[in-house]
Amino acid sequence: MKLARPSSPSTRGTFALTAAVLAIGLLLVGSPARGQDAPRGPIAPPPERHVTRITSDAEPEAPPALPEAEIIKRFTDKEENYLRARANYTYRRTVRIQEFGPDGQPSGEFVVVTQPARDVDGKYFEKVVERPHSSLQHLFLRTEDIEGLQSVPAFPITAGQLAKYNLKYLGKEQVDEIDCYIFQARPKAVERTKAYFDGIVWVDAKYLEVVKTYGKWVTDQGDMHSVAQLPFSLFETYRENVDGKFWFPNYSRSDETLNQKGLAIPVRIVIKWTDFKPAPATPAAAAPAPAAPAAPPAKP
Repeated sequence: MKLARPSSPSTRGTFALTAAVLAIGLLLVGSPARGQDAPRGPIAPPPERHVTRITSDAEPEAPPALPEAEIIKRFTDKEENYLRARANYTYRRTVRIQEFGPDGQPSGEFVVVTQPARDVDGKYFEKVVERPHSSLQHLFLRTEDIEGLQSVPAFPITAGQLAKYNLKYLGKEQVDEIDCYIFQARPKAVERTKAYFDGIVWVDAKYLEVVKTYGKWVTDQGDMHSVAQLPFSLFETYRENVDGKFWFPNYSRSDETLNQKGLAIPVRIVIKWTDFKPAPATPAAAAPAPAAPAAPPAKP
């Protein structure tokens, strides 16, 4: 069953404002306050987005009236399924980091394009497929400086991780005219060697699939910054339908201000995942050739 809903500029603007106020207020409770006079990144409208709901499930006659625990169970089960499925896909990941000048316009950028690959030992890594280029004015970045992005899980809260989180139902809101349940997610405990999601999750109220997330990753050392030298921690991430049954992240963005040598430099990172394709099957190891029959004993 396929159901398409075109995005609405007015709905998107109202949603962005409400969600930003809600999410930032919840995320920064108990965190050290930032300088009130520190300038933020340029305020720009989000890109035009179109959310198309495609599901392999039959469309229910009406949105289900389910207990919160059942809603959580259903969408985290699907997240677990999507996590496993994504490992069987290739894609192109484009990372763009921009600096902005006093006029609010981009003054330089760093761009690198990668795709997943495995080394001879079967270990996963991101292979650079387009030579990175940089026109940044204040920063010198290398491909190695964004390797921390690989440690950010694509699916924050799966069924396997659910026991490590407290989820609180906050209400309902629309994302591009799609009715969504809103949940606040916070880790029950933090660790040094593993980061946990602390933020907001929007879940399609009809199909119980994650539409969007907004939050940060935390350890017992504080907020995790996935790009060396840069202050990015809060990310807004959208999903894309792949093959009519999986919802994978396809767009993530963060805006911050970099304080360097007395300058307050607005910076932005945008990550896009495109060209999802099933990964080629790993060739099976060749079966050993059958042993040759033993020669009969020589006659005397």
